[in-house]
Amino acid sequence: MTMEFVEANWPLIVMLVLLVLLIGWYLFHVSRKTTVSSDKSDVLDEGAAPAARNQALIDSAPSATKTMGAPIAEPAAAPEAASEPAAAPGAPPIPTPAPAPVAAGTDDLTRIKGVGPKLAKMLSELGVTSFAQIADWDAAEIARVDAQLGRFQGRIERDNWTAQAKFLAAGDLDGYAAQFGAID
Repeated sequence: MTMEFVEANWPLIVMLVLLVLLIGWYLFHVSRKTTVSSDKSDVLDEGAAPAARNQALIDSAPSATKTMGAPIAEPAAAPEAASEPAAAPGAPPIPTPAPAPVAAGTDDLTRIKGVGPKLAKMLSELGVTSFAQIADWDAAEIARVDAQLGRFQGRIERDNWTAQAKFLAAGDLDGYAAQFGAID
């Protein structure tokens, strides 16, 4: 029966095989990546000249500076500064950054593993500035502070800040290093 079917429908079978081959050829050629050839040189080509820059923009002063919070007060001039020649009139004054105030009893909280600059700033805003404060936290205080840490929730217990802070508040760097590793 299969031989009779093939003999009766051979033209249809040949057309079906040719159709499958044609579709396969089309699909493989369409998915082939095209190559772009151009005579134009690119800045990234070997031996190309450097990119032209707008030197006026590079040389000009910034048009505006973004300030955060209250304006910074100018520090008092030192007695030595009086002997230096004054800047030319009309020249913009050179701003000098004010040193960050360090309150008594504050510690570098970033020494605790798991506390980076952003978390240290958040803790400072919450009034947490020393290792001793963190070392004295109980479960209720941990829950209160943890609830205010936003996307950093869970870090206090996961990174065991209270145990780290106890070592650091006591100045026991060897004990800290034995339990938590060297301070970065």
